[in-house]
Amino acid sequence: MQKITLIANGAAYGSESLFNCLRLAIALSEQQPQPVLQLFLMSDAVTAGLRQQHPAEGYNIQQMLEILTAQNIPVRLCKTCADGRGVSALPLIDGIEIGTLVELAKWTLEADKVLTF
Repeated sequence: MQKITLIANGAAYGSESLFNCLRLAIALSEQQPQPVLQLFLMSDAVTAGLRQQHPAEGYNIQQMLEILTAQNIPVRLCKTCADGRGVSALPLIDGIEIGTLVELAKWTLEADKVLTF
């Protein structure tokens, strides 16, 4: 079974980078056989892990992340990035956890493919 790690850096609604990463993650999760997916959010992407997002129109990052976490796909926020943006102390979407660079390094070494956005 193929193991894929996705790393996103773009802000939740600042560009379509994170949106496209999540679209791909959802599409990959629907493939047969389903690959093992892991998602690590860094830089401004960590803000996507916050609860109670209410975008005025268009896509909803929280709903996309909830689709992934409902499938038990691990989603981690970089601790350093989250701390720097004050995200660590705020309520996160269910299933999303704070992760470390050591964890990302392990995921990277174990992955068959690493995709960055």
